[in-house]
Amino acid sequence: MKKRSLDLWGLLSVVGLLIFGSFNILGIRPDLFLNYIFFSLLGLAFFVLFFRLKTHFFKDNYFILFICFVLLFILTALLGEEVRGAKRWINFFIFNFQTSEFYKPFFLLIMATLLSTHNRFMTQRIIVTFMAFFIPFIFVLTQPDLGSALMYLVVFFAMLFYSGYSTIKLLYISLAGFVGLPIGWQFLQNYQKLRIIGFINPDLDPRGITYNLHQAIITVGSGGLLGRGLGLSTQARHNFLPEFHTDFAFASLVEQFGFVGGLVVLLLYMVLLYRLTVKIFTHKNDLFAYLYLSGSLIFISLAIFVNVGMNLGILPVTGIALPFISYGGSSIVSTMIMLGLAFSI
Repeated sequence: MKKRSLDLWGLLSVVGLLIFGSFNILGIRPDLFLNYIFFSLLGLAFFVLFFRLKTHFFKDNYFILFICFVLLFILTALLGEEVRGAKRWINFFIFNFQTSEFYKPFFLLIMATLLSTHNRFMTQRIIVTFMAFFIPFIFVLTQPDLGSALMYLVVFFAMLFYSGYSTIKLLYISLAGFVGLPIGWQFLQNYQKLRIIGFINPDLDPRGITYNLHQAIITVGSGGLLGRGLGLSTQARHNFLPEFHTDFAFASLVEQFGFVGGLVVLLLYMVLLYRLTVKIFTHKNDLFAYLYLSGSLIFISLAIFVNVGMNLGILPVTGIALPFISYGGSSIVSTMIMLGLAFSI
């Protein structure tokens, strides 16, 4: 059996990002610093655990895995903690985690399993695959968590494409979705509509619906080349920037560590994504591994692109976390599980 070897550059890039994330939290929310360290150590422990596990265990038990998460989504809908009108978190003993975030690596395992079988495109099988996608997708969408739901949708379609599913059929499905956008608009929450309207017209209400967008741009700009220094973020300390340790953690980081600090973080992401890309090309003949690795790359790339774009004011405001930089145990642990499995392949 082929001996597994840990991707040193991939791991070092993750550790570097965790170091930046910890210093960023120390500077803007010192009261949460120890929590962040705990989440990081827990994430590293899960990374090691899932790195050592064999993926065929999940392939053999994908249906049980799917049922467990459907039950978790149901529990979240019924008993979840409601924050600002959204039920995305559930308390499990001493832990409070976001189900849509925690599901990501297991979603990849389930989809990679279903889309790597020899009969994957038979009518009955493809119906099962679409149902396995849409049931959790509906739960995520109705929490409501539009940003995460759209990420799942993009990753699912990408995995379908990479599995060899008919391009024509994918185009038809995409066209049907595009035609249905006006209907989908009617089901959006008011705050979601306002975020999109505010992005299209950022000067519409700078003290209201586009306040976050403007403050993020101001925060990034105030950092200059080298930043204000650790703990000297005026935007965060004086609460001008909302969600400065979660959604807008990158803006806070740039204000503290400047353009140079932000660039180093982006370079660390590039190293991580490059190492995942290398693994994808070395596993092109193993469809399960190819699909799982491709899905991991897309999930992480999307999160970086959307969150950084939002912080720079070039994309609408969403609740998508920036891996390892945004404060949140669910995001850190979920991403570490995803990478532990990816680097174990």
